[in-house]
Amino acid sequence: MQTLTPPPAAETTAPGDVVARLRESFDAGRTRPVDWRRVQLERLRAMVVRHERELLDALASDLGKPAIEAWASDLSVTLNEIDHALGHLDAWMQPAKVRVPLNQRPGRARIVAEPLGVALVIAPWNYPVQLLLTPAIGALAAGNCVVLKPSEIAAATSALLAKLVPRYLDPECVAVVEGGVDETTALLDEHFDHIFYTGNGRVGRVVMEAAAKHLTPVTLELGGKSPAIVDESARIGVAARRIAWGKFLNAGQTCIAPDYVLASRRVADELVDGIVASVRDFYGSDPQASPDYARIVSDRHYDRLARLVEGGTAILGGSGDPTTRYFAPTVLTEVDLDADVMAEEIFGPILPIVPVDGVDEAIAFVNGRDKPLALYVFTESEAVQHAVIERTSAGGMCVNHTIFQITIADLPFGGVGPSGIGRYHGKASFDTFSHDKAVLTKSTRLDPKLGYPPYTERKQRFLRRFL
Repeated sequence: MQTLTPPPAAETTAPGDVVARLRESFDAGRTRPVDWRRVQLERLRAMVVRHERELLDALASDLGKPAIEAWASDLSVTLNEIDHALGHLDAWMQPAKVRVPLNQRPGRARIVAEPLGVALVIAPWNYPVQLLLTPAIGALAAGNCVVLKPSEIAAATSALLAKLVPRYLDPECVAVVEGGVDETTALLDEHFDHIFYTGNGRVGRVVMEAAAKHLTPVTLELGGKSPAIVDESARIGVAARRIAWGKFLNAGQTCIAPDYVLASRRVADELVDGIVASVRDFYGSDPQASPDYARIVSDRHYDRLARLVEGGTAILGGSGDPTTRYFAPTVLTEVDLDADVMAEEIFGPILPIVPVDGVDEAIAFVNGRDKPLALYVFTESEAVQHAVIERTSAGGMCVNHTIFQITIADLPFGGVGPSGIGRYHGKASFDTFSHDKAVLTKSTRLDPKLGYPPYTERKQRFLRRFL
């Protein structure tokens, strides 16, 4: 394992100088060998394992995350991605052979995955370890240099990662730049070979506009309103528990959390009762006292949720404690479909329940809005499953559960339309940060003159027949 001489814990130099340093390392070929890539992934794994307690404490400080929830959603997902990449790296790096047509023989064709160069990863605050490091895993596996920009809103996690990353990863090829809007804007002025942004659509447009100045490709992992459809054939008790778990995980601050529920009228009341009962089972009669319930990340986000809850009747929750940023698990009925709560991504512990007459109405409701990042359907009917999968569009879907579709490394994760551009996780991450270079190798032993001018009638007949 290579010996690293780390720079200061956090980058204090100008973004342009940081990018220039990494660019020089990439141009020198430092990141291309498979050994370098493996070492970075192994050291990244060691960092997460050795500093688990510090990372969990930082996540608790920023978001009030329960330790097991933080471990499962931030650390475990990251470790699984590293292990998957290490297990498949050799295969991913192998050139893929392509059949050469008869008229191009003798010759060999193949696709070579080459690293793009210097990538920028901009992470959000809701899962600040996973959503910073998981894209970096793909970038490092593909042989790139990486600038990591953690979210300043998750300040404790940002500071810890800025301290740890230079100690473990090659500082000539990986850098952490902390800061807010000014620092992010300065980074976006630089020329990167790929920009990977996770966050909201408003900032996603800013990122895409900045990238366009350099014709830089982007991956935008955004969000939107991810619906859950509950058919009358569903096992309502199971559906209620799984929806409540997925919604109130991390106090609803999850981009693929069920944003609202479209429930068949025949089972809507039973579902509401089941969700309310599940919340009490999970967090007790006073969720504020539960050690298993997280907090809202900032005062601004708390105030936004307090406004959104006015869009329906709260039969559970509906308020909180702004001094501690506790917002109660909230279930809304009698929802105004024109209210902000049905127009904005909620990104918090508010769950509107909207009755529908059946799956056809639910599908029409979903299709009448922006394509979501995730879509959930609860049903025991294969016909209903098929109808929802075939007739709706979403970044990803899960049948009869929530959230878990992102935990399978071989399933690509990403949005469609307003919910995102591009894919990652597993091989998709490697592909995102690679260029598939087409390579054709021709033999020089045969060089018939039929292919060269002057193009006589005989040559033209031949070429028309065989090309």
